[in-house]
Amino acid sequence: MAKPTKRNIRTALRAAKLAERVLPYFEKKYPKDKRPRKAIVALRAWARTGVFSMSVIRKASLAAHAAARKAPENSAARAAAHAAGQAAAVAHVVTHAGGVEYYAKKAVKLAKQRNRLK
Repeated sequence: MAKPTKRNIRTALRAAKLAERVLPYFEKKYPKDKRPRKAIVALRAWARTGVFSMSVIRKASLAAHAAARKAPENSAARAAAHAAGQAAAVAHVVTHAGGVEYYAKKAVKLAKQRNRLK
């Protein structure tokens, strides 16, 4: 695969940062489950080194999405883990960054709704 462009690396780092902002919603509920965090780490490693391995990225992304399924539907935790899964996939296809934004916004919205109900 071709070396990533500077633009792709910037997009990947923004995606990682955004996913990390909402990741505490997941990690607070599931502190022992590191799969979403590892997905972000995999993306950052790709951005840092430019070394792409489809099997590594795919495994990290799918593991984060599997972790998301542990959390209840329509929960901030679930959306946050999905954001991490989408972030890892940015290394493969940069347009996955839109999925990170979608799930991060959803996580924040759901967290706010939950707090209002308390």
